[in-house]
Amino acid sequence: MSKKLAVQSVIYAVLIIVSLVYLVPTFSNKLPEWWSKFLPKEKIKLGLDLQGGMQLILEVDTIKAVEAEIETAVEDIKDELRNEKIRYLDLKPNGSTGIDLILIRDEDITSFENLMNANYPDYAVEHGEKKEKGTAVRMVMQQSTIDNMMKMATDQALETIRNRIDQFGVNEPYITTQADNRILIQLPGLKDADRAIKLIGKTAQLEFKLVDEANNVDDALAGNMPAGDEVLYEISFDPQTGKSEKIPYLLKKRTSMTGKYITDARVKLDSQYGEPYVSLTFDRRGARIFEKITGENIEKRLAIVLDDNVYSAPVIRDRITGGKAMIENIGSTDEARDLAIVLRAGALPAPVKILEQRLVGPSLGQDSIEQGINAMILGGALVILFMIVYYGLSGLIAVFALVLNTILIAACLAAFGATLTLPGLAGIILSIGMAVDANVLIYERIREEMRIGKTLRGAVETGYERATITIFDSNLTTLITAVILFQFGTGPVKGFAVTLTIGLIANFITAVYVTRVIFDYLVINLNWKKISI
Repeated sequence: MSKKLAVQSVIYAVLIIVSLVYLVPTFSNKLPEWWSKFLPKEKIKLGLDLQGGMQLILEVDTIKAVEAEIETAVEDIKDELRNEKIRYLDLKPNGSTGIDLILIRDEDITSFENLMNANYPDYAVEHGEKKEKGTAVRMVMQQSTIDNMMKMATDQALETIRNRIDQFGVNEPYITTQADNRILIQLPGLKDADRAIKLIGKTAQLEFKLVDEANNVDDALAGNMPAGDEVLYEISFDPQTGKSEKIPYLLKKRTSMTGKYITDARVKLDSQYGEPYVSLTFDRRGARIFEKITGENIEKRLAIVLDDNVYSAPVIRDRITGGKAMIENIGSTDEARDLAIVLRAGALPAPVKILEQRLVGPSLGQDSIEQGINAMILGGALVILFMIVYYGLSGLIAVFALVLNTILIAACLAAFGATLTLPGLAGIILSIGMAVDANVLIYERIREEMRIGKTLRGAVETGYERATITIFDSNLTTLITAVILFQFGTGPVKGFAVTLTIGLIANFITAVYVTRVIFDYLVINLNWKKISI
């Protein structure tokens, strides 16, 4: 055996062995402990259509994100106007377009415009009509800013949901944005769909608000709401009676602190009663803010509010340092764990609405697998029968390349962590057909060379050289199409593109190079003069 042929044989033998090693975890449920330490343990992951699960299409209420940003700006502007001693009669948001206010003194208009241009360049100041007690002014948010804010809200929601799902423990989730403000989520193998929906859709806007103890909550409920206050409720559940009660709290509307400073949230159990609670840890800035709030409001109550629901309102006994807090009255341990997940992952920038919810049962996925495998077996059997009958021994070599091609595709799926979907199975079947087509091109070219009187060795060399160019061009154009499909396609299309791409590369290796090594061994080393082809 020549040195070149020996090196090629060793390379392809190693490739086959490595591929088989990568496939062992997929086909073996029990692996020895030493295997995971030294050898690959990744399995071929099945998509939603093959193993069942849940698909959601969510719509992000991006308008709410814009309105929240405007409301935040209103509170900041109030502080700045007080600092600059600019008197105003009314200052309030105008939906999702801007801010309306009435300046009491005309001489403050220029100062106000300079202040807004310096600190709020995304707003255009427009003068309104003269009022009895002042001049109306409107701050209009630029449309480009609104569009960018809405896009950022969708992107942030996507990342937040992805972080929550990763911590929830779903294997190989598929999460991507669709047109406008929609998000597609596929969760293969999901078992607890209701819990996942609650986890994904929870806004998780955590706020700390002071309780207004100078006014009476009953008077506020009767319609005498103090300025700058609001009424929120705590849901108190009695496990003995099974009844729940809504407890009203009169709170300051102004948020003293939000949950954006949270760096960690962990579930812990109360040492006295064993009830779960969530322990919060703030970053340095959050710790300073929390210390300042608690230090200035000793003997007052600070409500912990999540998505407009009061969880607790403990009395501040002393200045709290160290950046620690806790959320109690949660309920079950699972609820506490899910709450910790959403707090660690961050709050959604805007509420989300479920537009479509689809559950795929594992039996349907199993049917898809069986039908796909049956199609591969039937198609493969017909191809094998044709190749052996029509080409004889050369057909057996092509069949070997076909089997090796399938092994390489499966090994690559496991090695790269790609997800196999039903369209992916179609891509494998198509690539197998193209592999056979490549061998047919080579064999027909060899036949032509033998018809004009060339020896078997000369016909094999010329046949492979000329056919390889055609096969390369064909595979390259198809590969470019597959790459474009992967780049611009959605989930099912990408699954098809992935397996087709891997199949094309494996096809070129097996149909051209591996079969060439076998023919060279038979013709050069064993000195065969004839072969059925």
